[in-house]
Amino acid sequence: MQMTRWRNGGLAVLVLVTLTGGPALARTPTAATAAELRAPRVAVTKHRGVFNGQALRYTATVTETFLDDAAGKPSAAATTIAYVRDGVKARAKRPVMFLFNGGPGASSSPLHMSALGPYRRTPGAPGDRNGGGWVENSASPLDAVDLVFIDPVGTGFSRPFPGADPKAFYSTSGDAQAVAAVIRAWLKANGREASPRYLAGESYGTTRAATIVRLAKDLPFDGVLLVAMVGDTPGREMPYVASLPTMAAGAWHHRKIDRAGRTVDEVFAEAVQFARTDYVSALIQGGGLPAAERRRIAERMSALVGLPAGLIEEKNLRLSKNDWMFNVLKDQGLRTGLLDVTVTAPLEPGQDGAIDDPALGVVPKRAPGAPAAPPPNPAAIGPVPSPVVGRYLTEVLKYPSTDTYYGVNFSVNAAWTHERGAAIEGLGQAMRENPSLRLFWAAGYYDLTTPAYAGRYTLDQAGVPAGQLTAAYFAGPHGVYDGEANLARFSAAVRAFVTP
Repeated sequence: MQMTRWRNGGLAVLVLVTLTGGPALARTPTAATAAELRAPRVAVTKHRGVFNGQALRYTATVTETFLDDAAGKPSAAATTIAYVRDGVKARAKRPVMFLFNGGPGASSSPLHMSALGPYRRTPGAPGDRNGGGWVENSASPLDAVDLVFIDPVGTGFSRPFPGADPKAFYSTSGDAQAVAAVIRAWLKANGREASPRYLAGESYGTTRAATIVRLAKDLPFDGVLLVAMVGDTPGREMPYVASLPTMAAGAWHHRKIDRAGRTVDEVFAEAVQFARTDYVSALIQGGGLPAAERRRIAERMSALVGLPAGLIEEKNLRLSKNDWMFNVLKDQGLRTGLLDVTVTAPLEPGQDGAIDDPALGVVPKRAPGAPAAPPPNPAAIGPVPSPVVGRYLTEVLKYPSTDTYYGVNFSVNAAWTHERGAAIEGLGQAMRENPSLRLFWAAGYYDLTTPAYAGRYTLDQAGVPAGQLTAAYFAGPHGVYDGEANLARFSAAVRAFVTP
């Protein structure tokens, strides 16, 4: 058994949790540790807002949970940003959603301040050192569900304690156990154990969410929301089959194919049908595929993805993501993004396609005339600050921290231990065992990092019951809520999912 204390507004609450392997919540400090640990930081503020046309009051609470490593030594503090609607009479019936992003090594800031939180980031003017500001997010589903955003250790304001080894938190299972323990503590401290509860993850956060469902059997959820799900497409054929529909959507966007009056939805659907029939059949035949059929498939692919049939044949009908990104706009001297194939940047020698993704924005643009440099090692980039989110938390929510808010931390990413497991398969099994557990999955047509059809294929193979799945496709990137229309539709879908 491990114990934790959760301090909220000066009230300390002890919570019993049982964990096997990985980090656990901190115990009540002994005399030796009490002198070493400061009190958890906390800020509670009152607000008003209008969401989905409803004027309401809400309480924002930013606080820390102290975490132990597997040996029981206090090692880190994890930060949560919670928004709870005031004036609710039947609090036990009010749903609550726990949200995080991915990376691994990413804070919750995209879902928090680009999608579902009560405030949204606004871009800064050229030369603005603050990086922008924020405005009220009228699309937030706070009218329907309380929101608790979680920044895992090493992201946001969440930090390992000085001298502590955070390795236990930087693995698939260790991270999931720590986040699950934070959720348990929040539910206990706020008297919400009986509330309907939902779990939302984006990108690697989808793996985290599925792993929590698999490992934390004592922590049931009413629904799981997966945004830009990390698919599992192993083998000689499926990586190429899964990516092809996204390439077709990108070619449609850049007008590298004949649209023939078709929408991007229609082109994507057409590419999926081709990918799962003629295309996968051709790949399976390998060297036994007749030359005439190979040419026919290459020409059909060319009409869908916008690359020359000759190049497709040279690649043995197997187009990598880089093959497409570095060639579809080559005639213009451009490459596309990976997280968002609608974004472009100059095509330069030595690009690796991932860390230098222009949609990621962590590698500075090369000055005109400057020699091309190899992409940096992620560990060398380290933590990337998000000053807007940091200022919002300290200025609007009054969180008492002078630390730098890390939007993404590549040092965490580089230190991560990825455990091969069946995260989505485990989620599918949990759904089959519990017919009341529902799944919401959202994917963007223009996301080549986690392609939409890769997600669909993975869910199908995991045996997710069709009657328990809500699927939503967006003409958007990795962050499916990008753009006003996508945000409105995404928020409405989330609101509908938590109010069945």
